[in-house]
Amino acid sequence: MEIVDIALYIGYALTGLATVLAIVLPLLKALDNPKGLMKSLVGVLVVAGIFGVGFALAGSEVTAAYAKFDVTPFISQMVGASLITAYVFMVGAFVLAIFTEFAKAFK
Repeated sequence: MEIVDIALYIGYALTGLATVLAIVLPLLKALDNPKGLMKSLVGVLVVAGIFGVGFALAGSEVTAAYAKFDVTPFISQMVGASLITAYVFMVGAFVLAIFTEFAKAFK
């Protein structure tokens, strides 16, 4: 085994450790403040709701060009839902940026 392989395995292990800690430690800290945890839960539910609406609106068509890459109708619908969700958040960010600038101008 070369030094590069060892370094890659160490990198994988550290990335996995960082991922686990990035998920677990905020959850442990949130237990100290249940109201903050509730606000986070509301945010997650809003994102899930927007994704659900995007999933309902997304089509499940698969063209011949994508069928050869084993794209199923479900995968096509998930990609469409992800795009619709991203579009909603981009438009929302743009509208909020414009609103913020107008609010600052009239203060």
